[in-house]
Amino acid sequence: MASEKREQYWKANNRLIAALLAVWALVSFGCGILFVDWLNQFSIGELPLGFWFAQQGSIYVFVVLIIIYALMMDKLDKKYLGKSK
Repeated sequence: MASEKREQYWKANNRLIAALLAVWALVSFGCGILFVDWLNQFSIGELPLGFWFAQQGSIYVFVVLIIIYALMMDKLDKKYLGKSK
């Protein structure tokens, strides 16, 4: 792979990682700690929403972000490396 193309590939990869980590930080830190009092006025079943995000929601979001990362990296690989499964 040419040097310029390799650099573009890694910049795209780093942007994707930064965006996904920002979402995860917002959900885990923001919803689980910073906005918990406001979120607790809502509930899922018997549990306050802030508690749910702190205990379960951030884990579910993390799993979804892993899936998004894998799908997006497949697209990047095809675009820059020409690889397909």
